[in-house]
Amino acid sequence: MKAIALIPARLASTRLSEKLLIELEGKTVIQRTYEATKATGLFHEVIVVTDSDAIETIILNCGGRVLRSQAEYESGTDRIAAVAKDLDADVLLNVQGDEPFVQKKPLEQVLALFEGVSGAAVQVASIRKPITDPQLIHSPNVVKVVCDLHDNSLLFSRSPIPYIRDADVPHTYYQHIGVYAFRKEALMLFPTLAMTPLEKVEKIECLRFLENGIPLKMTTVAEMGIGIDVAEDIERAKAYLKRNS
Repeated sequence: MKAIALIPARLASTRLSEKLLIELEGKTVIQRTYEATKATGLFHEVIVVTDSDAIETIILNCGGRVLRSQAEYESGTDRIAAVAKDLDADVLLNVQGDEPFVQKKPLEQVLALFEGVSGAAVQVASIRKPITDPQLIHSPNVVKVVCDLHDNSLLFSRSPIPYIRDADVPHTYYQHIGVYAFRKEALMLFPTLAMTPLEKVEKIECLRFLENGIPLKMTTVAEMGIGIDVAEDIERAKAYLKRNS
């Protein structure tokens, strides 16, 4: 199975201005994301897809490949789909540019979902992890996911899901991690579909697949590192680097 990793890297960001250019102990967020993805050794190629001269320069200076995206896109998936049509790959994996601590094992797990007899039916796959911090359950910056008994996604939301009506029933909340893997045909389908009602309300791009009847096969990981979404994440990321240096 030939797999290529694509890293959508838009310079503008809503909650944290130009976050991909923020330095974490001497390296920008986007450089750390690129290098961490490359270091997994799982991919035939790792490509950054960007609209930014500054991001392109950073990636070229560390020996990476860049494809330019010229238009405005609704989501990172739309952005990588625009360049993926000319790439020779069975599976394309979208690593968000703000995931500087992405690790090998979770990516290996999500790629494995496409293999074997059971994997033949998988069109889109992604990652979830248990939420251990109660504050994150109620944070709209943390996307939650619920799945069926076969680890297919049922719903993604920024609200706490499910609602715990009976506190005596044990339950684990799961955070959705913004790493997606697509069969090429599924990725090419995505931009041809109109934005869907829940996607518009929640601003969660994978809901477009769900609302068109395409579930995401989920794999569960214990840890994924720290994504950079809001200012508080910068300090958490620096502390993480110090603990793991």
